[in-house]
Amino acid sequence: MARSFHDRQSPTPNPMSHAAADFQVPFEIRTGAEQRVPFVFNSPHSGQSYPDRFLGMTRLGRDTIRRSEDSYVDQLFSAAVTLGAPMLVAHFPRAYLDVNREAWELDPRMFSEPVPSFVNIRSARVAGGLGTVPRLVGEGLDIYPGKLPLAEAVDRIETIYKPYHECLKRLVGATHARFGAAVLIDCHSMPASIRVGDTGVRPDFIVGDRFGMSAAPALTEHAIGLLAAMGYTVAHNKPYAGGFITEHYGRPTRGLHALQIEVNRGLYMNERTFQREPGFDALADDLARFVADLMALPEHYLQIPPLAAE
Repeated sequence: MARSFHDRQSPTPNPMSHAAADFQVPFEIRTGAEQRVPFVFNSPHSGQSYPDRFLGMTRLGRDTIRRSEDSYVDQLFSAAVTLGAPMLVAHFPRAYLDVNREAWELDPRMFSEPVPSFVNIRSARVAGGLGTVPRLVGEGLDIYPGKLPLAEAVDRIETIYKPYHECLKRLVGATHARFGAAVLIDCHSMPASIRVGDTGVRPDFIVGDRFGMSAAPALTEHAIGLLAAMGYTVAHNKPYAGGFITEHYGRPTRGLHALQIEVNRGLYMNERTFQREPGFDALADDLARFVADLMALPEHYLQIPPLAAE
């Protein structure tokens, strides 16, 4: 089981928070008049606000640093709000802070001071430069020219990461209390260059359920089937099975389900210019139908077979 960030003892945050000044509104909940379905949508990597202070700290230009951004994903899934589900949307960019990581998943090589002993320095994500405060962006490009003060990472985690997850936890908990079950759909995009296995097939979507650990199998199969029926190529768990959010919030035996959905950027945008392509509206329409059909799934799809629950 993933350790909750609530289990950690946090260092004392910077009393003069730069992160609070960087983002007066770091994220928002988009909702309709009333939540009508047991679904919560989350778009943690679509933030497009790059504060001048942050850009001044980096060695990359504004366009280059956007290469890890899940551009427009919140807009692609916007029909979810109209259909009665809340959506949590990040405004801060992934290059600044990645909330799809453990709270203290940090690379000690990035900082001018030693990191505390409770920090996870050995995860594969840290080794790849993609910790909570990322070291790399895009195709392995260093974000910073030198080391950061550890207080910078602490400030971002205390000021933005923790409130973000507290908000997401409340949304999922309130949904579960009201409907008896909750389904978290974690929305992402992936580079058009992604291929699956030895076949070289380019997937349009990847549905991740942590290899069956974060959602009822029938829910996952239903999501894949809906997309495939629209003519899309859909992969399951490979190469993306879901990150911290899917792993941490998905507890299907307790009625808490989480799916990660990756959309191929080649379907809707130019990855060099970050402009929408003509296919954007058609894809958004398809995703509106997908979301509506997914929300209409029978209640028994969220049940776990007895043997699977043991």
